[in-house]
Amino acid sequence: MLRRIVWLLIALPAGLLLVTLAVANRHEVRLSLDPFRPEAPVLSLELPFYAYLFAAMLIGVVLGGIAMWLSQRRWRRSARVQGRDAARWHAEADRLTRERDALAAAAAPKRLAASGS
Repeated sequence: MLRRIVWLLIALPAGLLLVTLAVANRHEVRLSLDPFRPEAPVLSLELPFYAYLFAAMLIGVVLGGIAMWLSQRRWRRSARVQGRDAARWHAEADRLTRERDALAAAAAPKRLAASGS
């Protein structure tokens, strides 16, 4: 419940801000991709200004996510190595438990025979 309230307190104003930004910047803007003839570009894109703003924010979020993912590779590698080590030690412990149980089972008839005499 608290998470939902906090989300509403953050998401609702952010959403209203984005809608206001889109309404205020809805006029068409030409993005010229031709540096040699800017007055009559061969490659150009005409979109509302808010589309460019949203695209820039989206690109920033994606690049930030990639940068964080790349910066954490050391920790992911460490977790992978430690996971492999833990699996190896668990397998070793299971093997030793099976050997101990097999030795105990083999020694039980000998003890019974020795105590019965």
